[in-house]
Amino acid sequence: MTADMRWTDRLAIEIAECKRMGIKVLGPDINQSYGDFGIVGGENTIRFGLSGIKSMGKALVEEYVIPERDKNGPFKSVCDFAKRVDSTKFNKKSWEAAIKTGAFDSFGASRSDLLFNLEAIQAYGAKTQKDMSSGQTDLFGLMGDAGVIPEVEIKKAPTQFSEKEQLLWERDLMGLYLSAHPLDKYDTYFNEQTHPMELITPENNDKVVTIGGIITAVRTILTKKGDKMAFIKMENKSSETEFIVFPSVYAEHGAKLEVDNVVRVQGKINATDKDGNLTSDAKVMAEVVELVSDEVLENYEPTGTRLAMPTKAPERSFKRSKTSAEKVATSGEAKPRRHGGGGFRHEVPKTIDAPRVIASVPKDPRKQRLYLLVENPDDVETLSAIRRLADINVGFTEVVLVIREGESKRPLRMPFKVEISNDLLKNYRELLGEGCVKIN
Repeated sequence: MTADMRWTDRLAIEIAECKRMGIKVLGPDINQSYGDFGIVGGENTIRFGLSGIKSMGKALVEEYVIPERDKNGPFKSVCDFAKRVDSTKFNKKSWEAAIKTGAFDSFGASRSDLLFNLEAIQAYGAKTQKDMSSGQTDLFGLMGDAGVIPEVEIKKAPTQFSEKEQLLWERDLMGLYLSAHPLDKYDTYFNEQTHPMELITPENNDKVVTIGGIITAVRTILTKKGDKMAFIKMENKSSETEFIVFPSVYAEHGAKLEVDNVVRVQGKINATDKDGNLTSDAKVMAEVVELVSDEVLENYEPTGTRLAMPTKAPERSFKRSKTSAEKVATSGEAKPRRHGGGGFRHEVPKTIDAPRVIASVPKDPRKQRLYLLVENPDDVETLSAIRRLADINVGFTEVVLVIREGESKRPLRMPFKVEISNDLLKNYRELLGEGCVKIN
C-alpha cells in the first residue's frame, strides 16, 4: 500500500482486499499515523500514511511532526499540536489538509469547527513559539499559571459541512474515500437496479447493460459538425468504468452529466476498434442517463430481486442498393447495349479483384495478457519493481498478477497495461523467475 500510495486506483483494490480479509483501513490520525501506511499494534488495523495527504509531504511529516511526537509524547489537543510543531513549516494548507482528512478527529471537535477556528489556532501556536524562542516563557514561568497563554476555545461553526462534502475532501486530498463512501446509502438500490461493472468485458460485447455510480470526471469534445459529446468516468464502491455519450444522447441528457452526480446509465457494451476488431478495452455507449436523486432514493421500495443478466442488443437490418458493378457481377450475364450502328453489342463486365488471402494473422497485443506469478505477496520491493517496469513500458497488454496462497493461486488483474518486448520479459523473468512470466 505504501508503494502504491500515489496510484489510488491500485490502492483502492488493496483496501478492498483488506476489507475482505477482515483488516480495517482507517484514515490518518495525528497520533497513530506515520509517514507511510502503518499497522496499529494488536488491533488488526492499518492507518493511512500522513505523507499520502496533499500539502503534507514526506519531509514535513518525517522531519517535524513524527520526531516531535516521538520525543515529547502524543499530542493532547490541536492547540498542543500548534504549540509544538514549527508553525513556519506546518502552514495553513497543511492545517486544512490535516483537518479535512480527519487527522485531528480524535480530539473531539468536528472538522467544520476546526476549520472555523483555524486562524485562532494558528495564531496561538505562532505566539507561543515566538515567546519560547525569545525566552519570555522563562519569565512567565515564575508567575505560575498566570503567565501561561490560554488555549483557544473551539467555538461552534455557524454552518456544519455535510457528510458528502467531507467525503469529497477526502477524495480530493487522498485520492479515495476512507471514513465512508457517498454511495453507502445506495447499496440496495444499485444491487437491484444495476448490473455489476465487472460485466463490462469484451466477452459481453454488444450486450445491453445497466450500471450506476457517482460521476468522477467529465470530458466533453466537439464533433466535426460542432455537436457536443462526452467521455464520463464513473465509479461505484468497488469498480470504475467509462461510458461514452454521443451527440444525440448528450442533447437529451447532457445537463445530468456533472461531477459528483449519482446516475444510472443504460447502454451497449462496446469492445471493438474502428475496424470492428475485438479489443481488450470495453466501454459502455450510453443510451439513457437517469439522475438518482435523494428523492428517488427515498421513494424507492426494495423488490428483493436483481436485474437479469445482460443480453445482446437487437440487431438492426439495413437494405443497401447494389452498385452497378455488383449488379453486373451477380446478373450471370452481360447486358446488351444499343450502339450507334442500330444493332446490339455485349458490354464486357469490369474485372472484380479476388479477395486477398492472408496466410496468418498477426496476433493483436490488445488481446494478450501478461501473467506474473508472485510467490510472496508481502514482498513490497518486488511489487514496486513490477509497477516501475510497467510505468516505463506503457502499452495495450493487460497485466495479471497471480498470487500464490499456499497450494492455490489467485489472479488479480492490474489497472495498468504494458507493451510487450524482449527487454521487458527479460527484466520480469530476472525479477520473478523464468517460470513465473507467461503470455497468453
